Amino acid sequence: MQQALLVRLRPSGPWRYGPSDGALDRVDTLYRSDRLFSAITLAMLQLGLLDSWLDATARSEKPAVAFTSLFPFQGDTLFVTPPANLWPPPSSLVNSPSPVFLTKVRWRAAHFVPLSLVDALLTGQSVLADQWIPDPDSGCLLRRDRPSSSPFRNVTRATSPVDRVSLTSVSAEPNACVEFEPGSGLWTAIRFADDAAQETWTEPLKSAFRLLADTGFGGGRSKGWGQVQAPEFETGAWPSLILPKTGRAAKNDTHEEQTSRSYWLMSLYSPAAADSVNWSGGQYELTVRNGRVDGSSGSLKKSVRMVVEGCILDATAEPIGTAVDVAPAGFAHPVYRSGIALSLLIPPMEARKAVEEIVPPELEATPFPFPVVEPPPLEPQSEEPIIKVVPEDLTPEPEPEKSPEDPGYEI
Repeated sequence: MQQALLVRLRPSGPWRYGPSDGALDRVDTLYRSDRLFSAITLAMLQLGLLDSWLDATARSEKPAVAFTSLFPFQGDTLFVTPPANLWPPPSSLVNSPSPVFLTKVRWRAAHFVPLSLVDALLTGQSVLADQWIPDPDSGCLLRRDRPSSSPFRNVTRATSPVDRVSLTSVSAEPNACVEFEPGSGLWTAIRFADDAAQETWTEPLKSAFRLLADTGFGGGRSKGWGQVQAPEFETGAWPSLILPKTGRAAKNDTHEEQTSRSYWLMSLYSPAAADSVNWSGGQYELTVRNGRVDGSSGSLKKSVRMVVEGCILDATAEPIGTAVDVAPAGFAHPVYRSGIALSLLIPPMEARKAVEEIVPPELEATPFPFPVVEPPPLEPQSEEPIIKVVPEDLTPEPEPEKSPEDPGYEI
């Protein structure tokens, strides 16, 4: 059984992970796995482990370590890019005590979904639509009955550099960044290929994350951006560490004779030559990744197309992926962009356990704040005819007849 390491990072200030085109007034949708691999590789260089790290990952046909991208979290809730084939949730898995919520929930507005909800969808459980609402600032799907602020928001800060010679300020430049609310941050899962890989790389990886917590992730590190508090680590079996129900369903999966299976990507992916992916099936989307070499040269890297997080790959075996050398022409050494895949096998329908609804144990007895009011029962009617009794003093008197001589007479 493969083991995994869960890492939580609590930012102590703004973060910047810019888009591939280098625009300063925008940020990328999330801190992707190829950028995280580069940061860890530079940390391994400072720790004196660069060659052994590259031999075990970028230069290996079977990498010892695979990363997810950095996804947001808030409190105990971990968010993730949901599987494309299960989001928006199929109508057969959506329930609600009120028909209004079946059409009013804007599922597509949620780019990040709680892992607990994805875990339930992967195992065939239904969704209570009136429990969820997408957050417009962060794109996270939040619980409607748990008041909370946005886990993070994108903001633009204007900076006015001052020339050191003339002591005059230069025109202001917009710099987009991500600001996190207290109790929120980013998480990643690291899966080890086997027990030997776990024993070899667990402690070096923890050291690399502690080093990056001080030096910073992403752009704007000279301003103090990208720094985090002490990283939090948790170990466990994959995928039960983050998806306990899916882990149990995987144990019940005995359909090894299937010729094709669906894999949910939780990282960027660049196909390796040995991967057997059916590109005519599945649901996938491509993005172009580029950037500049870290260091004084700042040369442009070669661009490469990669499959994004949340996509579904149709393959006969789990995709492995590869690290692509994107070094500029004539560069002194290789520069690797990690397309090593961290994917999850979606359990077949036979291995799923259907239940009625998703309600955490601590909320099972909690009344929902939007109760459905039922009309009062109708009183039984008697079979005897109803006779109206009008009091004598309320009986209307007959109106007197009018003659043509009376005023107001009309023909």
